[in-house]
Amino acid sequence: MSKLRWPKAIGLVLAAGLLAVACGGSNNTTTGSKKYVVGISNTLTGNGFREEMICSIKAQAKASGIVSKVITANRTTDPSGQIADMRNLISAGVNVIVANPSDRSALDPVIKEAAAKGIIVVTVDQGVTAPEAYQLYNNQVKYAQLGADWLFKQLGGKGNVVEMRGINGVSADADRHQGFTQTLSQYPNIKVVKETFTGWSLDPAAQQIKDILGSGLKVDGIWTSGIDSTVVDGYVTAKKPFVPVIGADNDGFIGQLINLKAQGLAGAAVTNPPTVGGAGLALGLAVLTGKTEPHLVNLDPVIWDNASASGLNELTSHYDSTLNAYYSVSYQVAPWTTYAKADLLACADV
Repeated sequence: MSKLRWPKAIGLVLAAGLLAVACGGSNNTTTGSKKYVVGISNTLTGNGFREEMICSIKAQAKASGIVSKVITANRTTDPSGQIADMRNLISAGVNVIVANPSDRSALDPVIKEAAAKGIIVVTVDQGVTAPEAYQLYNNQVKYAQLGADWLFKQLGGKGNVVEMRGINGVSADADRHQGFTQTLSQYPNIKVVKETFTGWSLDPAAQQIKDILGSGLKVDGIWTSGIDSTVVDGYVTAKKPFVPVIGADNDGFIGQLINLKAQGLAGAAVTNPPTVGGAGLALGLAVLTGKTEPHLVNLDPVIWDNASASGLNELTSHYDSTLNAYYSVSYQVAPWTTYAKADLLACADV
């Protein structure tokens, strides 16, 4: 499968770069229209979801026509590091911060600091408890419920499954685990024989599936929190018969569900668009321009399986063989995002 290289435009813009625009903030162009400075706070690198999330923010910033600059704080760090990054963005004079939060409540004080300065903070992908924040993310509990229910039904209500989770302690993982266990409680003859934390990173996931396949553990199905094509690749490499796999709407996994169906792969993809980043920016800009918007926008995921004609049709219609394996095919979040797909893929600065 042809793969798209990740844009070099994604990087760490901190310290001197931030201070250089410390007097930035909103400004007026020669035509008198107001422009805004956007900050991005991301805490996980080397992850396709997060990279596409950042690209969607940049694309929406360009499409809006009212953004003069995007400042990106992009590194793998913990809540204390994210707090420092967000404080740097505040000092840089941004008008809106789009953040993928590393903790449900640890960021509440810095979000309050930003709000006190008139900065709009929008959290995407997962939730926080700060009342000042605007939040836009997938219903992660339902995400897990949809996939788990499909998997358990596919197994006829009995068998051994593996739960491959994300990052321990973050709200999206906790919500998904809640949805998974709630669904599991309805299937008394389904047994979880292995639980792992992939960190939503490819190398740990690859090693975990290799270890599972080499252990002799009887596994009848695998639920993943988005590290999906890596799991299927593990089966291909080990030359083991496929078991049903649940994943996200990642292009590589969707391609596998289509192309390996004849070789016995059954599975389903649950939508979880990383382009919540661009949608979150659209929400923040709407608030900045005086519109009244809800503090919580919860997206409703859907599931596409390769066992039904309707599901296979959805998979086929969304598949794009030119994309990176972990680039989501859900590149728009209606009605929020307004960019062209080409702008998303370009991932260019404003």
